[in-house]
Amino acid sequence: MATHIQHLEQLLAYTFRDQRLPAQALTHPSYLHEAGGDGGDYQRLEFLGDAVLGLLLADLLSECYPDWNEGQLSQLRSRLAGQDVLADRARLLGIGDCIRFGRGERQTDGREKDSILADVLEALLAALYRDSGLDAARTLVVRLFGELAAAPQNIVLGRDSKSALQEYLSSHDRSAPEYRLIEESGPAHDRLFVFQLLIDGTLVSSGQGKSKKIAQQAAAAAALAVLQSGAGEPR
Repeated sequence: MATHIQHLEQLLAYTFRDQRLPAQALTHPSYLHEAGGDGGDYQRLEFLGDAVLGLLLADLLSECYPDWNEGQLSQLRSRLAGQDVLADRARLLGIGDCIRFGRGERQTDGREKDSILADVLEALLAALYRDSGLDAARTLVVRLFGELAAAPQNIVLGRDSKSALQEYLSSHDRSAPEYRLIEESGPAHDRLFVFQLLIDGTLVSSGQGKSKKIAQQAAAAAALAVLQSGAGEPR
């Protein structure tokens, strides 16, 4: 588990003082059912994280849109806190590879399920809040949701990252992306795949994961974030 937590801390650029918090946030109920233990799974933290996310999104949107009324702010907060948006942000961060699953959930690609990714992201926000207070959680919320909050028209609901990227490129008259496998490592039961994503022959992003599908989704999510920021637009 220490390796999973270390990888998570690298992704977050944050070191937990209480290592029990990330361990719990990364544990799916199926893992405890098979392996036992008393550390708990992510469900209770997810409950708290939902409230933390709601508060921080409300604060962020209130700052972004001082002239909006309560109804407008609530509607955008609901969109940003939707399961598919949360899952997309979790893929962008790369936390799927850090989650501990039981064998059955691993075999059904649990780390690719929107519901699980969304719940774990909220659990991580709760873990940050309990470890260091709201400022630590706010840093992650701004990192993951800041650009979407400022440009909500870029939110693509109900689609995986590869589909969202394809739609974005098509609407901007850009060529289809090319996914290039550049690395495959690890033992047969714990493979790691790394893909580069190119558009018009230009490297835009990369992604890694325990399956080719996860790695490609991570690369697509990263590319979409680059394009939406304007950094990947042609000059």
